[in-house]
Amino acid sequence: MIENEFLFLGLLVEGPKHGYEIKRQIEKELIPTIGLQIKSIYYPLKKMEEAGLIEKEIGRQGRFPQRYIYRITFKGQKKFEDLISSSFVSVERPYFQMDLSLYFLPLVDQAIAKKRLKTRMAILKKIRRDLLALNTPSSTKPLELILAHDVELVEAEIASTEKLIGKL
Repeated sequence: MIENEFLFLGLLVEGPKHGYEIKRQIEKELIPTIGLQIKSIYYPLKKMEEAGLIEKEIGRQGRFPQRYIYRITFKGQKKFEDLISSSFVSVERPYFQMDLSLYFLPLVDQAIAKKRLKTRMAILKKIRRDLLALNTPSSTKPLELILAHDVELVEAEIASTEKLIGKL
């Protein structure tokens, strides 16, 4: 729930939004760049409202049906500040599923391992191309920073995989 709280509070720090606007921003900007998987926005918003982190009001524009407008509360603002502060210093050891494969590498035919690693390399290069394509002139500064960070991580994994192929 904390990841959802961080996400929704961050979006609402920018200003009040209705549910569809929140969902659209997540789908347009965050899913392609961060890869978040959100099944529903309304359940977490309801829980955050119950916790006093956000509040909602009924809004209406012209002949359109009524909709809820969500805004962050003072308590929610403080929670967001705590979450972003701890996020900057939160570092966990990365885990790659391939690490377990490397442990058992001596048990695998080297030609097969090399072929699989070359396939991995092709996938990583596609991911890098896709990330680079997401960085367009209309990208916001935060999205540019996220994409640059992700490209650097993928390039490090490409370099590591190239070295591993060379050792086989």
